[in-house]
Amino acid sequence: MKPGGMQNVERSAARRYDTPCRCREFTDLVYSGVNPDPTGLAAKVFSVEKEFYPPEPEYRLFYGEMHGHTDLSDGETDIDAYFRNIRDRAGLDFAALTDHDHGGIGHAELWNDGKWDLIREKVKQYYQPGKFTTILAYERDSYPWYNNLVVYYDNHSGSLLRGEHDGEITKAELAEWLNRPDLLLVPHDTNRLSAGCDFNSIPPELMPPLLEIISRGDCAEYFDHPLFPRKTTWCEGGSWQDALRNGGKTGVIAGSDDHSGNAGMTVNGNDWPGITGVWAEENTLPAIFKALKARRCYGFTGGRMKLDFRINGHYMGKEFELPAEEPRTVWFDFSADSPVDRITLVKNERDYIIFRDYGHQLFFDCRPERECDCYYIRAVTRDGRWCWSSPVWVHSSKKNILKKSNTHRKKQPK
Repeated sequence: MKPGGMQNVERSAARRYDTPCRCREFTDLVYSGVNPDPTGLAAKVFSVEKEFYPPEPEYRLFYGEMHGHTDLSDGETDIDAYFRNIRDRAGLDFAALTDHDHGGIGHAELWNDGKWDLIREKVKQYYQPGKFTTILAYERDSYPWYNNLVVYYDNHSGSLLRGEHDGEITKAELAEWLNRPDLLLVPHDTNRLSAGCDFNSIPPELMPPLLEIISRGDCAEYFDHPLFPRKTTWCEGGSWQDALRNGGKTGVIAGSDDHSGNAGMTVNGNDWPGITGVWAEENTLPAIFKALKARRCYGFTGGRMKLDFRINGHYMGKEFELPAEEPRTVWFDFSADSPVDRITLVKNERDYIIFRDYGHQLFFDCRPERECDCYYIRAVTRDGRWCWSSPVWVHSSKKNILKKSNTHRKKQPK
């Protein structure tokens, strides 16, 4: 990425955001007078912006299914068909099986009848390092903090988390398990009355590192989201933006929450699964889990979507510090198997800049608003599919930043 280049000393006083096309080199070329090759000069003018672009990603992109069920709990397919469908029919790179720990109402729990032993055996069997990664996981009822909490392991031999009372979780248990390096705890359906949580009540240290942003029956981005408007109950305090607003350093994944044998697959042309994109070093369990732990991941609905989002070279999921007077260099590169409708930079839980029909852009955000500003990307395709990055958090080292009252929360678009 090109250092410096934006030399106008009054720039940050005059504007909150800017683009490389107003660097001094760009301006001087535009005002360079008569040129025998105007076409060549124009090409040179607009190539200046590319000098600011970051290098190609140092990681590889892999796609996976993070949430699905089999007949070991309340699903309709067996465990072999589950992994084969995701690997061979959906063509994904990694998968987690997340059956309920209660085993389905009226049936044996996962710790009975050899169910957990079978799950561990099968995730080992279907693991092909470099080709197809399987993640040991299950869904644990965790009332009252998170009713639906998916537990992911960095190995294939982990034990079920049994606390003081099955189906419930204490504050002490939650704190301990959130801090275990071999585990990832990820809630879903967080904004529902019957199965949700209240991020207005949960302290930041008990908030998850990741949240399931989308599944076949729920979108958790913000209160009363336009996706899934059918009959349900929405609760204030249960959205991803509520978690971010209340201090959570929470990234996102996506999952189908499929029960019918279609995990990772689009059904009837418009019933899209939730897919997780991960920027990892390689397609192995240690690398995929490490990337998820780092929140270097994003969620989207169906097909294939590529999203690279960085600020000052830091990938999605990163938290870093920058002097308040230094502009934040924001970069996104988005593509999908459908044309782009709009891409939105969300800053501090509100829509900040909207790009129509853009695939990539580099720009500068010149003013901090909080001690820690939170940024993420939301993309929507023309066929109505959505994508969300994990955030980047930028701490300002200057004490006298803009007051929060200057950036009051606006109602999200419907």
